[in-house]
Amino acid sequence: MVKKGEWVRIHSIVLKAEERTAKLPEDTKHCDLEMWTKGFLLQDAEIGDEVEVETAVGRKAKGTLVEVHPYYTHSYGEFVPEILEIDRKLNEIMDGGDR
Repeated sequence: MVKKGEWVRIHSIVLKAEERTAKLPEDTKHCDLEMWTKGFLLQDAEIGDEVEVETAVGRKAKGTLVEVHPYYTHSYGEFVPEILEIDRKLNEIMDGGDR
């Protein structure tokens, strides 16, 4: 069980291949337009469930839950929850508390 409030990554299909413009290159034209989004889970869920998240900038997005505590794999290290809190507090300070 993944708990509400956890930092997660979701996947969704923005456009099916048949809905995309015909002006795309051949190797792209037959592929769905996909989106991966990171955010805070808005309800308890399991991997594979359809969920809603709130991104770091406050946008809401829906998709299939694919990963918990996602992190960049290009050697910056694993997920550090304190960094997210620092980011939130810094944005609050910079915005004058009007987020």
